[in-house]
Amino acid sequence: MKKIQTLLATFILVAAGAFLLIPASPAGAAGALDSVCANNPGDSAVCNNKDDSSGSLVGAIVNTLLFAVGAISVLAIIIGGILYVLSAGNSGSVTKAKNTIFYAIIGLVVAFLAYAIVNWVFNLF
Repeated sequence: MKKIQTLLATFILVAAGAFLLIPASPAGAAGALDSVCANNPGDSAVCNNKDDSSGSLVGAIVNTLLFAVGAISVLAIIIGGILYVLSAGNSGSVTKAKNTIFYAIIGLVVAFLAYAIVNWVFNLF
């Protein structure tokens, strides 16, 4: 049992680390777009779609954090399911697994609501 938990924890840490290594946007993409748009007339749809608002950085940070919370909640649901399967009828383990799943679902709902509220507020302004 201890070996399975260690293996599962290692898998989760590696998966979480992989999400942190994925860049939000390719490096240098903005510079390439600027050079193309400098030689392009102003009526280009791509060049006119730039977003230079100060709220975009805050929105990107909030959306990234909410994505992380959602991913952690999904992982917690998976862990709760594994704990439930491995409980072997032990009432204490079953209760712990059900509580893990329940609170992970609550976390997922809160993350979705927070995402909706943040995007709604940013769209107002």
